[in-house]
Amino acid sequence: MAKPGPQHKASPPVLVGTGVELDDAIIVALGCNEPGPWSDCREALEAALAGFRAEGIDVVARSSWWRSAAWPDPNDPPFLNGVVIVQTAHDPHALMAALGRIEEAFGRRRDAPNAPRTLDLDLIAYGRTTVDLSELILPHPRAADRKFVMGPLAEIAPNWRHPCGETARTLADRALIGKDATPLA
Repeated sequence: MAKPGPQHKASPPVLVGTGVELDDAIIVALGCNEPGPWSDCREALEAALAGFRAEGIDVVARSSWWRSAAWPDPNDPPFLNGVVIVQTAHDPHALMAALGRIEEAFGRRRDAPNAPRTLDLDLIAYGRTTVDLSELILPHPRAADRKFVMGPLAEIAPNWRHPCGETARTLADRALIGKDATPLA
């Protein structure tokens, strides 16, 4: 993807109120801790969101950006994360492929697990679909433990329920990974 012109300002959270039923919500988490050609991670994440439409993905709700220390190595650059609720005609596998193409366009390399990255897109949930295949596990197997995912999700859909029965708000409060995650002002 081409680098955008002037830096984009982050939009405030958009609350679910667009007719999306939480049981049908398709949730994608975004993260960045190496901006690549963009001036900073916020600009990179905004550019990634701008590219969703070209892949047939419509953002219907989005959180603010949240900063947290890198995990598992806090010596890596800090992360900027957010969550969006999307609508798409893609099935889960096709959506994962589309997200992978966006990551690739942003220079994402998978040299080592948890290494710094220009863009990380994770499919957190696809409605109430539950699947456990080698290439796709839904809901995302570690999202419920990560405040940098559940915090942003609780911001836009606090009553979304994980299959474990807990709400996004409760999971954000109990998350053990990324406890330092906080929304940017």
